[in-house]
Amino acid sequence: MVCRFSTRLLNICIASICKAQQLEKAEAIIIDGIRLGVLPDVVTYNTLIAAYCRFVGIDTAYSVLHRMREAGINPDVITYNSLIAAATRHCLLSRSLDLFEEMLQMGILPNVWSYNTLMHCFFKSGKPDEANMVFRDIFLSNLSPCPSTFNIMINGLCKNGYTNNALMLFRNLQRHGFVPQIVTYNILINGLCKSGRLGAARRILKELGESGHVPNAITYTTVMKCCFRSRQFEQGLEIFSEMKRKGYTFDAFAYCTVSGALVKTGRTEEANKCMEQMVTNGIELDIVSYNNLINLYCREGKLENAYKLLDEIEKRGLECDKYTHTILIDGLCKAGNFESAQQHLKYMNMMGFDSNLVASNCLIDALSKAGQIDCAMKVFHSMELKDSFTYSSLVHNLCKARRFHSASKLLLSCLRGGMKILKSAQRAVLAGLRSSGFTRQARKLQLKIRLAKILHF
Repeated sequence: MVCRFSTRLLNICIASICKAQQLEKAEAIIIDGIRLGVLPDVVTYNTLIAAYCRFVGIDTAYSVLHRMREAGINPDVITYNSLIAAATRHCLLSRSLDLFEEMLQMGILPNVWSYNTLMHCFFKSGKPDEANMVFRDIFLSNLSPCPSTFNIMINGLCKNGYTNNALMLFRNLQRHGFVPQIVTYNILINGLCKSGRLGAARRILKELGESGHVPNAITYTTVMKCCFRSRQFEQGLEIFSEMKRKGYTFDAFAYCTVSGALVKTGRTEEANKCMEQMVTNGIELDIVSYNNLINLYCREGKLENAYKLLDEIEKRGLECDKYTHTILIDGLCKAGNFESAQQHLKYMNMMGFDSNLVASNCLIDALSKAGQIDCAMKVFHSMELKDSFTYSSLVHNLCKARRFHSASKLLLSCLRGGMKILKSAQRAVLAGLRSSGFTRQARKLQLKIRLAKILHF
């Protein structure tokens, strides 16, 4: 009795220390326990393995198995479930399969969570057919699937582009007596929204309300974001108003989503009030919230206020990201302050951001539209990374400046590099050459465009 109680106490201590990520201390306590005659059991080592999986790595966790066997303790299904889950987190499909096979060879029968984790790993690795086979194996093994099993299936199907199948599975489960909880509804609504099926998402939202479950903030925010993405701003704002009426508390993400939508529709005053309400409600601003505020000030031409926020960000100990600087460069361009915009872009390059593409594109477009096409070309040639928007914008603006030969050269360099360019930009170059009397050059360019498309088909 004393020994059992002591081992249980040891396990409680190990669990507490592992939660605090003091794994060396946990190891020392196990050694001290053995010296005192308190022997660890499978629970002790499972706790340690789970902690190593979470905080260190799967290889270190797996090495604990050897020590278990030396101590005469056999791993169980929980041991292997922890290891398989760790491999799944890092999308190590082959490692997950090897561990699952090793478990079977040792005569350890997998439980429903073993199958759930393996199924999730297949979905994460982009193998929905294999995941579906694991789903069938659960029933063939006479195991009872749990709600999480169905949630993993529905979520995995949605994320792999099989939203129709996810909806069919959802309906089939309902016909067989499955009562979905709010989590299941949220997963399906999110999947439908991301596939652009706003109507179907709203129908599921209505069905959720009729089922007796109460939609939570995640449900509403998901549909609201989808409305804004589909440019159905009024519907999105209606959902936001409904959330407020029902007394839901909002996080910074919800406020920023609504504020961003209001800015896009030109309702900057309402966007300001939305952000003021967020601050009044005591929600701590993160870098996304600050970016949203800076964007508001830039659109209103209040660049001084935008730069004051940079000081506030620094005082708060937060770090500006590339979006912060891109918003400022765009604001400077809109104000016609191209010199400061170029200086700010140089500062971004000095800071070593992974990509300044969007900021450079903003500057090129603004310079071109202001008639400073040569300056825009200089920025273009200084860029290491370019996309189709870079080329399309510059080609269009070269045509507006009636520099059709330069535009045709740029167009061809883009297509020969295997990059797509807007058809409107191609038409502008061809039409410009013809209208300027260069019909022969226009024909040659058209043939070269076709050849480039064939080569990169």
